[in-house]
Amino acid sequence: MENIVPSRRALLGAGLLTASALAAPALVSNAAAQDNQPPAAKKQTFVLIHGAWHNGDLLEGVAKVIRAAGHTVFTPTLAGNGPGDSKSAGLDDAIDSIVEFFKKNNISDAVLCSHSYGGIPATGAADRLPKGAVKRLVYQSAFVPNNGESLEDMNPPAFNELFKVIKQPDGGLALPFVIWREGLMNDADEELAKSTFAKLNNHPYNTMHDKIKLKTNPVEMTIAKSYILCWDDWGQPASLGGWQRFTERLGLYRFVSMPGGHEVCFTNPSLLGAKIMVAGRD
Repeated sequence: MENIVPSRRALLGAGLLTASALAAPALVSNAAAQDNQPPAAKKQTFVLIHGAWHNGDLLEGVAKVIRAAGHTVFTPTLAGNGPGDSKSAGLDDAIDSIVEFFKKNNISDAVLCSHSYGGIPATGAADRLPKGAVKRLVYQSAFVPNNGESLEDMNPPAFNELFKVIKQPDGGLALPFVIWREGLMNDADEELAKSTFAKLNNHPYNTMHDKIKLKTNPVEMTIAKSYILCWDDWGQPASLGGWQRFTERLGLYRFVSMPGGHEVCFTNPSLLGAKIMVAGRD
């Protein structure tokens, strides 16, 4: 008897194929990604979006690796995190700063890769930019928001209580070194933890409190999506599913994993750059 394989459309219609199941082939093929294969010859444009307390310059170590492979890489700084920026900046300001950066630099057909908090404004920018500006969203241990959500909505309550304690009169959040050292730089030595901490800037609280306004949720976006997960990153509690819980919001996506903690951009920029190329290639 002929072996008939039903189509994905048929399986979806019957409710037999979930977003997690759709991602299964990517999980199986992830073994190949671990071999750190060289990127495809096709030259691409990458836009790297930093996380909270960072700025674009802190991703230059990663960008250098990707540029060495022949790609074009941009590392913009989000509104609220640049020198002299008001710490009262809101989420719309951060989103609009990405949109304006794309327009100013005539960027199209780009891989938009975001880290941590950066996943929220990156998602908002992909939703607002014209068709063809972004061809793939890559999330690296990043939040994936749905319409009407804020970072605080996705955070455990204890984290939000910390924000109230560290909020400054100007609206900026002053990250304590002990949080940086123990929670985010757990795979770094003390010297690297201290030297990178000195480069951080207070993060605008409103960008974490404001709720995002999306026309299209990520699962319904027609552009391609990838998620990079670091094995030693417990920036989100394991009891809630860790960072991997956000992959369920993407529908069909490419899964790539690697060793390292939340700030692997500092502890292993060479490997992160290689993995971003794997996540972003066609």
